[in-house]
Amino acid sequence: TLFQSPEDGWQLYTSAQAPDGKCVCTAVIPVQNSCSRDGRSRELRQLMEKVQNVSQSMEVLELRTFRDLQYVRNTESLMRSLDSRLRAADGARSLSVKSFQELKDRMTELLPLSSVLEQYKADTRTIVRLREEVRNLSASLAAIQEEMGAFDYEELQQRVLVLEARLHACAQKLGCGKLTGVSNPITIRAMGSRFGSWMTDTMAPSADSRVWYMDGYYKGRRVLEFRTLGDFVKGQNFIQHLLPQPWAGTGHVVYNGSLFYNKYQSNVVVKYHFRSRSVLVQRSLPGAGYNNTFPYSWGGFSDMDLMVDESGLWAVYTTNQNAGNIVVSRLDPHTLEVMRSWDTGYPKRSAGEAFMICGVLYVTNSHLAGAKVYFAYFTNTSSYEYTDVPFHNQYSHISMLDYNPRERALYTWNNGHQVLYNVTLFHVISTAGGP
Repeated sequence: TLFQSPEDGWQLYTSAQAPDGKCVCTAVIPVQNSCSRDGRSRELRQLMEKVQNVSQSMEVLELRTFRDLQYVRNTESLMRSLDSRLRAADGARSLSVKSFQELKDRMTELLPLSSVLEQYKADTRTIVRLREEVRNLSASLAAIQEEMGAFDYEELQQRVLVLEARLHACAQKLGCGKLTGVSNPITIRAMGSRFGSWMTDTMAPSADSRVWYMDGYYKGRRVLEFRTLGDFVKGQNFIQHLLPQPWAGTGHVVYNGSLFYNKYQSNVVVKYHFRSRSVLVQRSLPGAGYNNTFPYSWGGFSDMDLMVDESGLWAVYTTNQNAGNIVVSRLDPHTLEVMRSWDTGYPKRSAGEAFMICGVLYVTNSHLAGAKVYFAYFTNTSSYEYTDVPFHNQYSHISMLDYNPRERALYTWNNGHQVLYNVTLFHVISTAGGP
């Protein structure tokens, strides 16, 4: 583990899935108030060790017995031959020198048989000892089984259900954490031009896997909606939305059934509702730069980057008043009004891309090969730190990088490729109860 012997609470690392598709959760138990083993637990552990020792001894005996039996079988024919020769010699009452030497050679071949028989005697004593150990183990296990038998199947099943409910509640509390790792890239599809964006709805239920696709970084109005991720991969089963106003950049996001995007040649944020195919609201961000005034290092009219995390809708941009440093604003998703803003002090033109996780802005140092998550700004404490979280920029030109809290994954448009990264978050849960 990365953090040895935590003192302040349970430390957990969670990520969406491992390469085999299973969820991953690694826990580091605190030194204080760690789980203690009662007498029954120690007894069970000792029993398991004894069972393992008996099992290993039995395996050794089995292998040795198999080897010795093979030797006995091979010498059986030799013993028959010796017996017949001796009977013939006894009947004739004479034995030539040559025949005597042959019998002597055969007897030499049988000499190891005595050591094999001695080993059998030792093994017999071992088997008696093992039989006694097995008898004791059986008695101990029977006592434990009788104790556990006090719980019938229904009660055990109810306990399992309660544990599952507690685990689910714990998982809900583990929604937020600090970014500690980014997985290898998963290329979903290669489609479109060098720049663009693609996304799923961060607020949709898990059964809703629709994908939205927007090619290009300026003047675009065509949004493709695919029914499922599988349909997106195959390029089938989609409908087209034609936006009433064109977009700028690639910092769009789908949130609760609506597309939020930056209107072309303006600092206006537009909320377009897919079902009604209409603009519900639009509002300018006061003082926000636009039209390549304060883009990311790759350009592309990326002055305004809209994103969603566990706590809601955000806008990342900058203003002349902030001297080109990144501003993070929390937006009301219904009115698009700015609820609160933070000046991160990080120059936006030096940033490759950025994304929000759990109220923390993470900034990459480049959009090219060798990029890593280099800077983190914490809105809850209005503080920052420099980080070093590498990730494999497989196609060497990222023009869109957004976090989806529903799937705990980063969506990326990388040089005409649509790519996913799973993320690992670090949590500390207080031993006093609750994260």
